[in-house]
Amino acid sequence: MHELAITQSVLEIALRHADGAGRITRLNLVVGDLSSVVDDSVSFYWDIVSQGTIAEGATLHFERIRTRFRCNECESDFEPDGRVFECPQCGGQSIQLVAGREFRLESIEVE
Repeated sequence: MHELAITQSVLEIALRHADGAGRITRLNLVVGDLSSVVDDSVSFYWDIVSQGTIAEGATLHFERIRTRFRCNECESDFEPDGRVFECPQCGGQSIQLVAGREFRLESIEVE
């Protein structure tokens, strides 16, 4: 259900930045695999919350960002292999998340 609030926020941001535009035609969203945002739910709520605005009918494009970690020992970046969270280069287990939790409105297209 948190997708409703997220979708409303995306709409507010898009409308604020499209000030003076005739119509918003496309929104480009960046979504990390660990963000827990469900594309279909955002699309469903989009059709509802955008009604009657200059964004009504705009398409949503989702760019998915894969999860990436950095090893604190050898500083190499890697994608996790299943549920194993250790560095494939050195076997280190001291790691930090560097990508995968993103959720942002990257850009909008207007007429």
